[in-house]
Amino acid sequence: MNRPTTTDYLHLHFLVLIWGFTAILGVLISVSPVMLVVYRTLLAALGLGILLYARKKMVPVSPADRLKLLTTGLVIALHWALFFEAARMANVSVCLAGMATGSLWTSLLEPLFFRRRLRAVEVILGLVVMAGLYLIFRFEIDRAAGLLMAVFSAMLASIFTIINSQFTRRYPALTITFYEMSGAFGGSLLFLGLYLALGLEKPSTLWPEPMDWLWISILAFVCTVYAYSASVWLMRKFSAFAVNLTVNLEPVYGITLAWLFFGDRERMTTGFYMGTLIILIAVLIYPALNRQKAPATPIELGNGAS
Repeated sequence: MNRPTTTDYLHLHFLVLIWGFTAILGVLISVSPVMLVVYRTLLAALGLGILLYARKKMVPVSPADRLKLLTTGLVIALHWALFFEAARMANVSVCLAGMATGSLWTSLLEPLFFRRRLRAVEVILGLVVMAGLYLIFRFEIDRAAGLLMAVFSAMLASIFTIINSQFTRRYPALTITFYEMSGAFGGSLLFLGLYLALGLEKPSTLWPEPMDWLWISILAFVCTVYAYSASVWLMRKFSAFAVNLTVNLEPVYGITLAWLFFGDRERMTTGFYMGTLIILIAVLIYPALNRQKAPATPIELGNGAS
């Protein structure tokens, strides 16, 4: 592993800043969350396909694994739809506070997937996160629905991250993401059809406003294609521990950006900031404690919360 330079550290933090910006884009774009996921995944799949073709990096995937990757894309589509809906239903700050539980969800769900016992530290930190969520619920009860939606979205993000940890042993990361974005596009079309059938979406609202195309393009090509491919390259220089620790700062960057963009709309109660701080402390402590218990394992970026 090459020693990272100062530029590499700045690049990594810039990527985390980009991911923290996705919730803001979800609020700025006028189309519904489901329609937004349709456009994002379509453009991301096309962008990744062109990138893989230009680099001649596409590798064969077995039919069984291809189906699993496409199915995982359904989970990603639902995760993103809930993520954007949470940002609109509550606000960006509450959404990102809920998404900050993702690392702890992973620590609790991994034992179920890999049939190992829960570690005491994971249970304790899980309870600490619950205490932080309780504080937010108590002081921001009018935004509880959005917070619950964000927490559920974080759980879905942890599920497909765990699934991806198995696929990365067999296939390159960009190939995995191409198939998952394709599956997410198909899944978002299914959700859209269901919304139209139930009258939750109107055909007249499906086409974005002119300015939306700029934000959607940034979301698909900058926040997804560029950020993901750049993060894969940086993984050659950083340990999984260092990347995990930095990515956990996404809510901090996102909440700060939201305050700069939306001002008083994002101003929250003291209880909210106390609860969010408790969650972030637990999330930031976990990698250090986990590192002492077991060796670091590779991680996948780019499909996460944002």
